[in-house]
Amino acid sequence: MIVDSLQNAQRYISLHPSFAKAFEFVNSLNLETLEAGKFEIDGKALHASVSAKDGVPAGDAKYEAHDNYIDIQVCPSGTEQIGWSPREKCTDIKIPYNAEKDVTIYNVTQPDTYIQLNPGQFAIFYPEDVHGPMIGTGPVKKLVVKVKL
Repeated sequence: MIVDSLQNAQRYISLHPSFAKAFEFVNSLNLETLEAGKFEIDGKALHASVSAKDGVPAGDAKYEAHDNYIDIQVCPSGTEQIGWSPREKCTDIKIPYNAEKDVTIYNVTQPDTYIQLNPGQFAIFYPEDVHGPMIGTGPVKKLVVKVKL
């Protein structure tokens, strides 16, 4: 997991061949006026979605991990907390791996830590990162860029 400010995104583009294009896409957007929807950037190799909904209590967060994609998550508006635990510690599977959606859902009652995303910040979650997003109160806008491994 990586957490940083979007102004520092250039520091991470060497970590994956598609990160430069992913952050170029994010930086091309007006995050304040961004509407909910799906965006194709480079076919199945790189795509994004935007959602806007109310945050959930920490106990209601859905903890997930992906096998074939890296998530770059941005919070354009609102404040979002995300629970995190290493995948090797998450042994209680709630919903087995769904290959079509590239997701396994875990029962996590107490994550190892929480991070907070504010506007202008991002988090990168790799397959070894079980993450429970959308924790908060009030409206949260969320941009997720999916980067194929």
